[in-house]
Amino acid sequence: MSVFPKISLRLEVENYLKAGFMNKEILSALGKQEAERRFEMLLHNLSHPPSFTTVRVNTHLASVQHVKNLLFDELQKFNGLSFPVLQHPDLQDVLLIPVIGPRKNIKQQTCEVIVGAQCGSAVLRGAHVYVPGIVSASKFMKGGDDVSVYSDIKGKCKKGAKEFDGTKIFLGNGISELSRKEIFSGLPELKGVGVRMTEPVYLSPSFDNVLPSYLFLQNLPSAVVSHVLDPQPGEKILDLCAAPGGKTTHIAALMHDQGEVIALDKISKKVEKIKQNALLLGLNSIRAFCFDGTKALKLDMVKDTDGEPPFLPESFDRILLDAPCSGMGQRPNMACTWTLKEVMSYQPLQRKLFTVAVELLKPGGVLVYSTCTVTLAENEEQVAWALEAFPGLQLQHQDPQVGGEGMLGAGLSPEQLKRLQRFDPSAMRSLDRDIGSLRDASIEDLVWLANKDCIGFFIAKFVKCKSTQ
Repeated sequence: MSVFPKISLRLEVENYLKAGFMNKEILSALGKQEAERRFEMLLHNLSHPPSFTTVRVNTHLASVQHVKNLLFDELQKFNGLSFPVLQHPDLQDVLLIPVIGPRKNIKQQTCEVIVGAQCGSAVLRGAHVYVPGIVSASKFMKGGDDVSVYSDIKGKCKKGAKEFDGTKIFLGNGISELSRKEIFSGLPELKGVGVRMTEPVYLSPSFDNVLPSYLFLQNLPSAVVSHVLDPQPGEKILDLCAAPGGKTTHIAALMHDQGEVIALDKISKKVEKIKQNALLLGLNSIRAFCFDGTKALKLDMVKDTDGEPPFLPESFDRILLDAPCSGMGQRPNMACTWTLKEVMSYQPLQRKLFTVAVELLKPGGVLVYSTCTVTLAENEEQVAWALEAFPGLQLQHQDPQVGGEGMLGAGLSPEQLKRLQRFDPSAMRSLDRDIGSLRDASIEDLVWLANKDCIGFFIAKFVKCKSTQ
């Protein structure tokens, strides 16, 4: 068993990421020692969850205050603790719930359950352990046993193993809902909770089926994006890479469900998820299609009569391109096994999608580009490329401005960097968060912490002022 000090990356990927965070401009501005310290802090913080769980209120169905009261009552049922519920001052539809930890001195049990890395990340953010995430369990484990849960971050544990001595991260203790025999029976219908967490290393409420029509679990920067887009009632808006629909449904709610929100994704199961979320949240303005965003531009000029993709040029008032990316800002992420080739494959795809988005945007329209990664190549370098490739695009100030400015290294001016939003885990020192210190903190300090200690994310906002040909 080991404590997770920092994210585990392939050496080639770590060197690539480090080169971006220690480029000539950054070294000149910060010095080598400070640049190295920030990079190490980035790697450390990526492996730990953010300081707050963020939920967005579905203002289409209820007021924020009403939902805040309901949520506070729900959270009192969790582990006997009184979790504060804060309303974000700059994002009125966003509620913040603190995450407590890492908690030390949890006594580990002899009976062990090993889960995959993805399941482990979910547990660190408050989830219970579901059966599909279980890789291994001790030989004599029965339902009702006290167990310790570990994450196999390198994917070395064999499915169904009775013990595992490889690299594993302790996630906390729980109670097994099923026996080992039941878990590995091979029955496909076993998809429910396998271990109910009782002593997690990070204490965060589970939001499984909590006020599902009123709340959407969403990282803070993801909620910022839709506000920056600033959709207006009656507009026609495109969410070019929409699944699972968090931003799509947020856009529709901000428009008061008046207008048209087109959501595209090329994976059919994800499109069904968008439709389910729209139905659950009571939003009727959303139309979701299984379609490749890179092909969303209609090449012939035949009149568009059905409103389905592909679309004619200049069809949309606003477009959100929350682009496919390397995801190297997601937290907690204890291990990334991607190759450098995989990480670098996203930049050209993002440029294809961006080019389509510019063509589909009306003159005077707004295009917001975002990613959940921290690489320079997928963020600031893409902005520099876009401003050169499309002279009619203008980089805009963002409102609300919750994150920090853009990162040096892509040749953007100081004024241009101020118009970007980068949520950067390297800017946040490591913290131990206990319930006492959170109760003693001021609201201003807690909101500052929520804005700083979140996932890695990037946002750029453009206006198409004239032809970009």
